[in-house]
Amino acid sequence: MKIVVLDGYLVNHERMPWKPAEVFPDLEWYDQTPPELVLKRAKQAEAVFVNRVMLGKNVLEQCPKLRFIGVFGTGYNVIDLAAANRLGITVCNVPEYSTFAVAQNTVALLLEIVNKTGVFDRLMKAGGWKQAADPAVTAISTAELYGKTVGILGYGDIGKRFAAICAAMGMQVLAYRRHPEAADGVARFVDLDTLRRESDVLSVHCPLTDETRGLVGRSFLAGMKRGAILLNTARGAVLDETAVAEALENGTLSAVGLDVYAKEPAGADHPLVRHPRCVATPHVSWSPQETRKRLLDISAENLFCFLNGTPQNVVNTPQIEK
Repeated sequence: MKIVVLDGYLVNHERMPWKPAEVFPDLEWYDQTPPELVLKRAKQAEAVFVNRVMLGKNVLEQCPKLRFIGVFGTGYNVIDLAAANRLGITVCNVPEYSTFAVAQNTVALLLEIVNKTGVFDRLMKAGGWKQAADPAVTAISTAELYGKTVGILGYGDIGKRFAAICAAMGMQVLAYRRHPEAADGVARFVDLDTLRRESDVLSVHCPLTDETRGLVGRSFLAGMKRGAILLNTARGAVLDETAVAEALENGTLSAVGLDVYAKEPAGADHPLVRHPRCVATPHVSWSPQETRKRLLDISAENLFCFLNGTPQNVVNTPQIEK
C-alpha cells in the first residue's frame, strides 16, 4: 500500500516510532511539502496524512487511487470534504488528543497577561529590583482573577477543561455553544450577547466554520465589557484580527493572548503579534511531546481501523467505495 505523509515535521520532528512506518516500510515521509509538489507526491497514493497541507478539489480529483486521508489534528478545514465525499475518500481526524495541552497553554497566556511573569523575569535579569520600594517594579501592574468572570465561546472538550481550571481559581464561568447542554456545575450557559457583555475574560474555543469565521469582529467587540481580555487558542480566522487590533488601541480590550492566526506563520509585522499588550505564541498549544505521541498513536489506529473495515473518527460521508 502506498502511503504518503506530506508534512510530518511539526508532528514528529524527533522521529518517534510510528507503527504505520514499521508495517509499511515503503511509506514516504516528507517533513514539508510546498503547494507545487503536493500533487506530484500524492498522485499515486492510496493513503495520505497531512497536518497543515491543503488538499483541495483539484488535487483530490487527480489522485485516482486515494482512499484514505488522515489528518494529524482535530481540525480538518485543510481538506475539501465535499470533493472527498464525491470521490469516495474517507477522511479521519484525531479528536480530543490535545485537550489538556491546549487548555494548559490558554491558562499560560492568561496568567502571563495578568501576572506579568515574563516581564518581571526580564526585569530581574536586567538588574532591576534595586530597592524594596522600586518604581520599576511597581510600574508593572498585575491583576487577580478571583471573582472575575470568564466567558467560554465554544464549550467543547477544551473549553470545558479550561473552564474547570478557571473555576478552580475562583472565577465565575459563563459558556456559549450553539446547542446548550445540561448544566455541569462549572459553567452557566448564556446567549452570545450576555457572554460578551459580562465577561472580564473571553476565551475562544469554537471550531472554524462558515458561521464562526470572523465572528469576533467590530460589532461583536463593541458589545464586550470595556477593558476585557481576549484569548484565542482555537482557530485564528474566528477573529477579525484588524478589528481586534483596533479594539486594543481604543481600550475596548486591555490585552489579547493568541496562539493561532488567520494566516500562519504570522510574521513580526502582524498587527497583533507586534502589539505591546498582546501575548503571542507560535501555534504551539498542541506541541508537547506527550500530546504529539498521543496524536501519532491515534492517527495510526485510524489507518488500521480503516483497513480493517471499521473506520473510526470519520469526519465526512464518502459516497462510493474506491
